[in-house]
Amino acid sequence: MPEESEYVRPPAVAGLFYSLSSGELRSSVNELLAGARGDVIDEPPENISIIISPHAGYLYSGFTAAHAYSLLHKHQFKTVIVISPSHREYFEGLSVFSGKAYSTPLGEIEIDGEIRRKFMRSAGKFAVESQLGHKTEHAVEVQLPFLQETLGDFQLVSVVMGDQKREYCTALGKVLSEFVGDPDILLVASSDLSHYYDYETANVMDEICIQDIQRLDAEALADDLENRRCEACGGGTIVACLQAAKSEGLSKASILYHCNSGDTSGDKSAVVGYLSAVIS
Repeated sequence: MPEESEYVRPPAVAGLFYSLSSGELRSSVNELLAGARGDVIDEPPENISIIISPHAGYLYSGFTAAHAYSLLHKHQFKTVIVISPSHREYFEGLSVFSGKAYSTPLGEIEIDGEIRRKFMRSAGKFAVESQLGHKTEHAVEVQLPFLQETLGDFQLVSVVMGDQKREYCTALGKVLSEFVGDPDILLVASSDLSHYYDYETANVMDEICIQDIQRLDAEALADDLENRRCEACGGGTIVACLQAAKSEGLSKASILYHCNSGDTSGDKSAVVGYLSAVIS
């Protein structure tokens, strides 16, 4: 086992959430991107600073995610900060990946040590630099092939929220405000929406999230999540990004695509909601 600082995190869900073959993965990602570009956007947003993207298997949420990533072809970002919930490990606060790189079948993505150090200084007691929450977490990983195909060469900072209570969302939002608006940095909030309601109920709940995001209203979204008026498994990542966006004067949230698993599987009895959006 290499020293923690030299650790390269291997793909954990290749062959499950997306193809293990580099050729097949590249082909499928580019097919999804091409399909998303075919959807007409009247006024494509410029100066994108934040993406909200789902994190299910590509069969279910890949087309939704592609709507956001397809807009990056005119952008050049040196660093991407991906923030995700923790699905498999509970811990207090935030865990910032301590290793050297993440890898996917498309290659390694180096960690930006300078931005990671800046993040840790700002986060203080709320964050630890570790592999906690990272080794088997899919919600960061599934974003990476899209980023590799659209941005090419970039560096990564991977942040996993072990607990999404409001205290941590607020702390994270303050940290992210230092990076929002930097033309070299993109933020990605990784989140699905409602889980396992019938099709109609899911759409009603998801619409509440969508309206809060469109208004860039972090407090309303936090309230709606806490009171179960809507659901998002990575809701804390979205709340923190909305807070950062509003504090730094970002003014436009564009909802690009929304669907749920019932639209792809045909089973509408218990669905999972997916959303892609950009803030600019």
